[in-house]
Amino acid sequence: MNGSANASRPGGTRRAFLRTAIGTSAGTSLGLAAAVGGASPARAAEHGHRRRIPRGGIGMHLYTMRDVLAEDFAGTLERLAKIGYATVGVSGRHGYGAGDIRGMLDATGLRAVLEHVAYTTLTGSGLAGALDDLHTLGARWPVVPSLPGALHTPDGFREAARQFNRIGLASREAGLGPVLFHNHGTDHVVVDGVNLYDVLLAETDPALVAFELDVYWAVKGGADPATYFRRHRHRFPALHVKDMAPDGGFADVGSGTLDFAAMFAHARVGGVRQWLVEHDTPADPFATARNSYAYLAALRY
Repeated sequence: MNGSANASRPGGTRRAFLRTAIGTSAGTSLGLAAAVGGASPARAAEHGHRRRIPRGGIGMHLYTMRDVLAEDFAGTLERLAKIGYATVGVSGRHGYGAGDIRGMLDATGLRAVLEHVAYTTLTGSGLAGALDDLHTLGARWPVVPSLPGALHTPDGFREAARQFNRIGLASREAGLGPVLFHNHGTDHVVVDGVNLYDVLLAETDPALVAFELDVYWAVKGGADPATYFRRHRHRFPALHVKDMAPDGGFADVGSGTLDFAAMFAHARVGGVRQWLVEHDTPADPFATARNSYAYLAALRY
């Protein structure tokens, strides 16, 4: 596996990176209108929306289930499969190896599509091992879950973009997909006139780097997911589908204020293939899993 920038890149020898910042309009009335409103599946159907999320695209990000996974990893996966989930995003292994988790997934019919791996692991000597583990899991995408706080400056995000291009090239050469970045609200701030998240969109190669957009944190940070989908086509293969309670906290998907029907109307152009449910602090993880799956399975947009 060669992470050199001079190595050949799948899909051609194109070297020109996208350099023009698009200038996503954070916090505009358009963004808020597309992001909030609490539309129900029934309301979407009444307005003539007939598109639905493919059942194979509804997954669970396992961070949601961390407490019950720690008690019974295999049993938790079995219950998720019975609810109807098709895929999972791996986030924390609870002492199991990649091969162990793959065996438990295979036993339930679930499929891992990505794994969250620390930035320091992927930028250091752990990169090759992390990519090997993705193959073992049967997953496609390595995901950087967050960036170190010290990098939250325009120059820091430019350095992260350079690292992402290198990691993405190694991932592609290993036969996997591009590296993805998972956002939080602080990634959407403007520092010295520069929107940090837009630095990553502008200075990474779309063939090597894409994004797992957490729609809750995007909205919390003043951004509009639908605008991202339209302006940066095919760069968002996976989503964290997380709802926002009226007080700004977390909610089961479909019970909060985010208008997912309006948001997902633009998901196809954004390249979305996986809708991964997440709730950071569920009171009852299995209730959250059931409620969120039922909503997404019924949603029309």
